[in-house]
Amino acid sequence: MDILKINGGTPLRGQIKAAGAKNAMTKLLVASLLSDKKCRFYNVPNIGDVEVTLALCQEIGMEVNWDREAGTMEVVTKELKTSYIPQRFSGSNRIPILMIGALLGRTDQDIIVPTAGGCPIGARPVDFHIQALEQLGAVIEYRGMKREGAYFAHAHNGLKGAIITLPYPSVGATENTILASITARGHTVIKNAAMEPEIIELILFLQKLGAIISVDVDRTIRIQGTRRFYEVEHTVIPDRIEAASWGMAAIASKGRIFVEGAQHVNMVTFLNKIREVGGGFDIKGNGIEFFYDGPLQGGLHLETDVHPGFMTDWQQPFVVLLTQAAGSSVVHETVYENRFGYTEMLCQMGADITMFRQCLGGKQCRFASQSFCHSVIVKGATPLVGKEIHIPDLRAGFAYVMAAIVASETSHVVGLHFLERGYEDIVSKLMSLGAHISVVQDHIKDPLSSHTAKKASLPILEPVN
Repeated sequence: MDILKINGGTPLRGQIKAAGAKNAMTKLLVASLLSDKKCRFYNVPNIGDVEVTLALCQEIGMEVNWDREAGTMEVVTKELKTSYIPQRFSGSNRIPILMIGALLGRTDQDIIVPTAGGCPIGARPVDFHIQALEQLGAVIEYRGMKREGAYFAHAHNGLKGAIITLPYPSVGATENTILASITARGHTVIKNAAMEPEIIELILFLQKLGAIISVDVDRTIRIQGTRRFYEVEHTVIPDRIEAASWGMAAIASKGRIFVEGAQHVNMVTFLNKIREVGGGFDIKGNGIEFFYDGPLQGGLHLETDVHPGFMTDWQQPFVVLLTQAAGSSVVHETVYENRFGYTEMLCQMGADITMFRQCLGGKQCRFASQSFCHSVIVKGATPLVGKEIHIPDLRAGFAYVMAAIVASETSHVVGLHFLERGYEDIVSKLMSLGAHISVVQDHIKDPLSSHTAKKASLPILEPVN
């Protein structure tokens, strides 16, 4: 087991390049399954979630040529070998459930996919997905299988366009509905759709592929069904979560980092909050430079939301940033109900964070009057000290690394596989920025590493030049 040893207290300085977006690339791979045409991708991130998604796609017939060093990938699925996704992919990530939407128009056989996975940050209900797909004509049934269940789906009579209103602008449900609608007969309208940059990225790719698809300003997506497809070349957008993560690490450590590829247009809400707390940034032609610009000021009120609101995946490192800001700040999480579990470790490191079940904010929240601790008050500035840290999930993992860099003394961080799911070459990047870190070996089993066992059972994909 690898352990990241971090000697804190050193400002991060230098330049890194934001990798391709995890939440875009994985979905683009699934979308390519709609056709038998060749798709070539550029700026492909070399991360765990792409590996898992590729293994899943290869299972059903995708051919892959991946040059990891160059960041390019060529895929084609000439025919489906199977429409059954094995149970070993259950819980690996959130991609298996999207296979239903992609495969419904490609096969009239039963599609079997395991339950959705991902980080333990709250429930990931798929009822929005199922309701939308059923409106298009799919028949979907959940069945228990051994220790875990699976979804059985088919559209023996084909899919037919419909007007679908999502109860909540869920990213996954929007993606699944879009994928199924591409080959449905007639016209599909998706109302109250998610509009994240990664959704727009998917739409742009699908238009290149042959889809007739448009977006209205009122969260409405319109799709005219088609079965004529083309070969595609597509460059993946930079990861806005990674870019923001490095920006917050620069400011919290009192350093300066230029993030090449960071896109202003996709980070407006985040940058507003950085400015409110007193952090510095400078927009360049090819990225954004983040820097410490004097003492940070709290007194901030922040509510996570769907795009264009403040992204829930920015929340954890931002809370670490708030521990270094003078005054009290409020954070209200409205996207996932169980995303503040990581704050217990921050408190052990010296942070002053109090959790509340109440909605500490004016935004209408799905978790109101429920028992979830989904609001916090952060009081700063507080010095942090190094600890033995076990990473529970991807985004909390970066928050812990960021806290360890800010902290005095030494931290030992266990669970690097979580970080490797979404951050490309994170250890190398930290070293290039001057962090005093090293990777050491330990034979103690990480109690949170069940994901590692799942990942180990998947095919290892080597670069092909």
